[in-house]
Amino acid sequence: MFDIFVSALTNILTLQHIGYMMIGVIVGLMIGIFPGLGGIAGLSLMIPFLYGMDTTSALAMLIGLVAVIPTSDTFASVLMGIPGSSASQATVLDGFPMAKRGEAARALSAAFFASLVGGLIGAVVLTGFVLIARPVILAFSSAELFMLSVFGLSMVGVLAGKSLVKGVAACALGLIIGSIGGAPATGEFRMVYGVDYLYDGIPLIIIGLGLFAVPEIVDLLRRDRAISEHNTLGAGWFQGIRDVMKNWWLTLRCSGIGALIGAIPGLGGTVVDWIAYGHAVQTVKDNPKFGQGDVRGVIAPESANNAKEGGGLLPTLLFGIPGGGAMAVFLGGMVLLGIQPGPSMVGSNLDLTYTIVWSLALANVLGAGLCIVLAVPISKLTLIPFKLLAPFMIAVICFAGFQATRTLDDLITLLVVGVLGVYMRRFGWPRPALLIGFVLATQAETYLYQAVQFYGWEFLTRTGVMIIIGITAGSIWLGLRARVSEATPAEILAVEARDSGSGRGPAANIRARLPQIIFAALALAFFAVGIQDALKQSFLGQVFPLIMACAGAAFTAVVLGLLVFGKPNHAVSSDTEHEAQAEGVPLRSTLGAIAWVGSLVALTALFGFAIALVTFFVAFLKLRAKASWLMTVILTAGCAGFVLTLASALNMRFPGGVLQDLYRLPWPFS
Repeated sequence: MFDIFVSALTNILTLQHIGYMMIGVIVGLMIGIFPGLGGIAGLSLMIPFLYGMDTTSALAMLIGLVAVIPTSDTFASVLMGIPGSSASQATVLDGFPMAKRGEAARALSAAFFASLVGGLIGAVVLTGFVLIARPVILAFSSAELFMLSVFGLSMVGVLAGKSLVKGVAACALGLIIGSIGGAPATGEFRMVYGVDYLYDGIPLIIIGLGLFAVPEIVDLLRRDRAISEHNTLGAGWFQGIRDVMKNWWLTLRCSGIGALIGAIPGLGGTVVDWIAYGHAVQTVKDNPKFGQGDVRGVIAPESANNAKEGGGLLPTLLFGIPGGGAMAVFLGGMVLLGIQPGPSMVGSNLDLTYTIVWSLALANVLGAGLCIVLAVPISKLTLIPFKLLAPFMIAVICFAGFQATRTLDDLITLLVVGVLGVYMRRFGWPRPALLIGFVLATQAETYLYQAVQFYGWEFLTRTGVMIIIGITAGSIWLGLRARVSEATPAEILAVEARDSGSGRGPAANIRARLPQIIFAALALAFFAVGIQDALKQSFLGQVFPLIMACAGAAFTAVVLGLLVFGKPNHAVSSDTEHEAQAEGVPLRSTLGAIAWVGSLVALTALFGFAIALVTFFVAFLKLRAKASWLMTVILTAGCAGFVLTLASALNMRFPGGVLQDLYRLPWPFS
């Protein structure tokens, strides 16, 4: 065993190995900064270059890229409020508010250091458990995996903000949206209504960008100022590191959660950061301000999503079962290099296994160091007036969203989900709850179906299931204790006194809440459509969406009743709306900001993305930003050049339009 350790250590400390690893780290850094692409795109770019390379060097490049993306995707999440990838969505909740109040440096340094610690812990876990993890992972049947999905859904209680009824309704909305397309049990198509795009369901990247990126862009356009409200980035580089050290126990716990969840195929990257964030909200008692810029809301998900990569390698190496999309591409790279995952990885190829594990640890160190070096110049983006950044960000999220299925329907769906996200944000419906429901919908239904088929309803009495049920119950209890009360008696009395003093009666209150009432009524109508569609399916195809739609309709009806008949309290109010009114920002400007996003989609449908991009940039910079012609030409050429270079390097297609259907045009207008 000692000889194997020495051989693995010798392999990773050669200049050749470190050099190739650095190439992977640099590519991963560039991919991670670009919102919405993530590890799948980066690894796919690397695969063609593996031909002819020796095994150790090729693995060094792949591991370098895998390790750094969960670190570099933090830039977009913190600085722009756009999830850099599916694994950095929870970071937006507190990282972006910190950037807006001038603490971008503190948020980034805390994120990078927590990512470094999480990555190292993930490698340590992988080192220690590579020999004993096989029986543990094999012990998870569909019954335990279903209960783990339920555990993920229990995070709704702590991510529901000030209104638990809205949180549950939003989660049910996500579950119904996630069930669109083929039923896992029977293959029946649900809620597609003849639309080809819906047969495979809505892609995760569209939901993530629509719920989190579009609303932030719209909000910043309404405010018409820089992302950061301060003239400096803040002197918080060392403070962020001190924050991680101060919260060392939280960092270790979340890293452990990340490694454990990452080792379970199917859960991994899309939910681990939310589980870690929910755990932080449940357990932190020292003056928590989650969602308002609490640095612990950055530390928890960032430490977990890096540790997740170490955990994800366990089933990939030992069983050939990828823990997520990125691990699936990594598995393809291993096969291309002639490496066969399986028991041999803990037998004759044990030295290669430890080479991979320790390369992951070294790549995390290199990646975190490179991110820290580049953080200052990248962070200065927050000081640029947003009206100059907005067209670039709109173009970036549209281009990234299009890569989901590479059809124009991606952009149309992105716009629709973006409008949903804007009004959920405005009316206080928690967007993370919807996202968790969407992510877990398919696998929860699949595992439930399999558990019932294999074990019957007696699966609930299995030892592992009962343990997870206990953990879930404890999580819900802690979440309800930590969650902010919907309305205290003093707050209700204060609102009543304010309304009576201003002469506002019930009719005036209903008029003030009319937009919220309309939104809740539309949500209720959507659940009604879901119920109607579910009743047309067979029993196995209808049971999951029918239960979820009925539950969502019931909770939405409660919200609607509170809006129409209840007192104006936290259960029916919107912090964003009050904030906008206090600052004198007219809420009708929301539609104007949405219209700019919609204009790029409409232009793309007519002329294709390349022509639409140039037209949109010129129109926005001249009409909205009032920029000079010189500035307009420079920014338009810069964005067009960046997108063209990226598309060429990654072999990405541009969205086409009516013009491309009528005429044969050369690239990039084709």
